[in-house]
Amino acid sequence: MGRKLPGSRAEWFRDLDAPALRPLPEARYEFASWGKATVNIDYHAQVDGHFYSVPYQLIHERLEVRLTASTVELFLRNRRVAAHARSFIKNGYTTIPEHRPKAHQRHLEWTPGRIINWAGTVGEHCAAVVRWIIESKPHPEQGYRSCLGLLRLSESCGNERVEAACRRALKFQTCTYRSIKSILAAKLDSQPLVQDDPTTPVVEHANVRGRSCYN
Repeated sequence: MGRKLPGSRAEWFRDLDAPALRPLPEARYEFASWGKATVNIDYHAQVDGHFYSVPYQLIHERLEVRLTASTVELFLRNRRVAAHARSFIKNGYTTIPEHRPKAHQRHLEWTPGRIINWAGTVGEHCAAVVRWIIESKPHPEQGYRSCLGLLRLSESCGNERVEAACRRALKFQTCTYRSIKSILAAKLDSQPLVQDDPTTPVVEHANVRGRSCYN
């Protein structure tokens, strides 16, 4: 049998363990996952389907991302460059005003005027869609991704098709990159637009319901 040491467990804890204890952390442990994200020309990085701003000087940089249930932190070479409350709104934007370039400085390679002018080389309807996208955002730069998406579509599908797709999108007020991409994928850009013509005869048939059925 082993020899019993003097003192009780409480005394051993008091004399040996208690002096080595440290205060508990103020915040509870929170699981975090790590990833990478590239900063777009709109100075936002996409993290889990949402776009978070970083200082505009970091455009095109590859950042490390620390993601928790409540926060998003972005690092460049182990230095934290931005921190945000996490948002679960897909395709939404979280922007810190201080991250934007000053209005009188031309730090961005692309500007709203330049993008609209480019769209005008595709066609007047494309320019109108780009203007609508930019003006619909709280900050013009938040529309740059969609506008540059149209640029890529014009390179792959041709200016004529993209212009026709933009004309259809304007007609039905669906001026988004995804809508125009869908129009092109379904080849709806080659379909004639239905015009409201009061002289068009009304088709009467037992299986055709009139407007009164939906009042």
